[in-house]
Amino acid sequence: MEKREIEEIVIVGGGIAGLATAVALKRVGLDSRVLERYSELRSTGTAITLFPNAWLALRALGVDHKLTSLYQNYPKSIVTNLETGATQEQNFIATINKGDIGVRSVHRGALLQALTEELPPGTIRFSSKLISIKTETRQDSSKITTLHLDDGTIIKAKVVIGCDGVHSAVAQWLGLSEPINSGRAAFRGLSVFPEGHGLGRHVRQYLGRGMRAGFAPINSKEIYWFLVHYSSSIDKDIPTSPDLMLKEVTENLAKDFPSDFLTVAENSDLSTLSWAPLLFRAPWNVAFGPTQNGNVTVAGDAMHPMTPDLGQGGCSALEDAVILARCISQAQTPDEGIKRYVEERKWRVTWLVAGAWFSGWVQQGGGGDKEWWSKPAKWFRDHIFYKFILPRIRNALWFDSGELTPVKQ
Repeated sequence: MEKREIEEIVIVGGGIAGLATAVALKRVGLDSRVLERYSELRSTGTAITLFPNAWLALRALGVDHKLTSLYQNYPKSIVTNLETGATQEQNFIATINKGDIGVRSVHRGALLQALTEELPPGTIRFSSKLISIKTETRQDSSKITTLHLDDGTIIKAKVVIGCDGVHSAVAQWLGLSEPINSGRAAFRGLSVFPEGHGLGRHVRQYLGRGMRAGFAPINSKEIYWFLVHYSSSIDKDIPTSPDLMLKEVTENLAKDFPSDFLTVAENSDLSTLSWAPLLFRAPWNVAFGPTQNGNVTVAGDAMHPMTPDLGQGGCSALEDAVILARCISQAQTPDEGIKRYVEERKWRVTWLVAGAWFSGWVQQGGGGDKEWWSKPAKWFRDHIFYKFILPRIRNALWFDSGELTPVKQ
């Protein structure tokens, strides 16, 4: 049976970007409705590493204190080249950490919960899959967008914000290009040590032949780990069952990695294991592509999917939320506010997408040993990139998305 609803602002997607945007809008005094396609919030992914820009955004959203009390800053990152044995350290205390603001990994579920607690009951509409979008111009020249859901519901909204991930239906409707496969893929998992792992608080990273792996302690008993390897666009050899995925890591890809990494991987909670290709949107499409159509726009991965090599996917989504809410609240019309948001965001996120891809390419030796440029790429990585470029990139992550002030009625 057809059901019709009218909303001021509709957010498609109940992930980090969608929930953060709803919280930001609430902070400026604007109501919104979040459409989540699943029957409950999904804490897909084991953990997320948050850099200073994310903590500043969370402070603007009023939720940072919920997480800083549970998770500690990392003091440094240690990178080991397994081919040469050389080790380089990146001191976060001297370069990034400042008081409560620093680099931490948090449980993805804890972040989603912290955001959800700020929203009024009923804000999130579960089991709401978007089927189609239509926009019409009314007699007063304002635009109204009609959303059709799979349960027959029709929602008319003055503003629609797509926060529906890498394969966004809203981005597709806008005309943005499909994400590109980077040629790399990642295993991820969460390891549990009931008696404590005893590996300290440092982030560790290992560089192998065409591979990069590492781990980051979340607390004294849990560690997030990853392994990134080169992969074909459709890798049929990767097993799908968790136990076989773990075996692929420990007995094949990382069999010659240090015992610390293997011990961490072997203690994985199998329910957290995942494998996925690393995708990104072409930077020029982020900068010049159609990220707005009147009162419709996108944020987070729906706007700027990027590889995880700078740890900025979730961080930049939190920035989006704060800036988008502020732009809409300060504008005379929704279209004007969205235009300001797009202009303010597109160059920064374009730089992040390009920087993340370049960082990953360099750190994994420029495409693997089969490429002729692999040796010069590795030399550049070991002598220039880690010592001079990456620290400056990370200093640039001290980006403050600003405060949120309630709109005057």
